[in-house]
This record gives sequence, C-alpha cells and structure tokens, in this order.
Amino acid sequence: MSDTLIRALEPSDRAWLRDFLIEHWGSPQMVYSKGIHHCDRLPGFAAFQNGHPIGLITYALSDETCEIVSLDSLQEGKGIGSALIEAVEGEAEKRNIGRIWLITTNDNLNALRFYQKRGYQLVHIHRHAVAKARKIKPQIPLIGFDGIPIQDEIELEKTC
Repeated sequence: MSDTLIRALEPSDRAWLRDFLIEHWGSPQMVYSKGIHHCDRLPGFAAFQNGHPIGLITYALSDETCEIVSLDSLQEGKGIGSALIEAVEGEAEKRNIGRIWLITTNDNLNALRFYQKRGYQLVHIHRHAVAKARKIKPQIPLIGFDGIPIQDEIELEKTC
C-alpha cells in the first residue's frame, strides 16, 4: 500500500465516481430498508494508485451516527478496505460520533467477515427487507455470492 494515496472525495471526483458506482453497484443509488442514498453525492474517501481509483468508501453523517453506505476495494487483501474504513472512523472521531453502522445483505459473507474482524458487531437482521428494496431498485439480483438467495439485510455497528 506504500504507493497508494487515500484522500477525501473532491468535487472534481464526481464524474468518475458516478461511473464507478454504476459499474460496481448497478446505479449510483443505494437502496435498502431504511431508504435511498445517492452515493455519488455523499462524502467519502477514495484510494488511488498511479492516479487511478482502486477503492472507494461513502458515508452519511447525522448528529449522533455515521453510516457506511458503500465500500469497494478493487485489490482485495492489500489493506485498501481497511485504510478506507480507518479514514471514515477518523472522521467520525473528529466529529465526536460514537456509533458507526452499516447494512449488508445475508449473502455477503466476505463483508460480514471483513467488518467483524475490524470490531463491528451484528445488531439486527431485517428479514425479507431486500424484496422491498427491489421494488425501488430492480437491479438488485435475486441470487448473490455462492448462489445464496439475497433476502435479508444485516446491520452491524461499532461503538467508539
């Protein structure tokens, strides 16, 4: 990671950001049981290598919490996702926010493993929540990783 730059998203990043989100998520909108986020309008951090984006995290802040909305690393196992998480955690700490949370789907075992290794705990299962989200964003597939049907949302949190 020594040649990787992590920095906050800037207004000039919005063009490639939208394309990145469409390529990796099907659209710039993240739809789930708690609402819709337009990830291309959210604050975030990006990881760059040789001027090219290789990772991205977006988040939403409220007075009391920080929600991680999306996280992508194009080079898994190199610490990019961890560095992006740490950047968001640092931002939350600067703002005296004591709870960072996120939602993933039941099929995303890699994400569940990744977040738990970094101190995030499972706090809620929102059963059958994905069917509701699919009504708004039909691009959400029926079948996910390893052939697992995508049905439920799993909420994780880390308190500081």
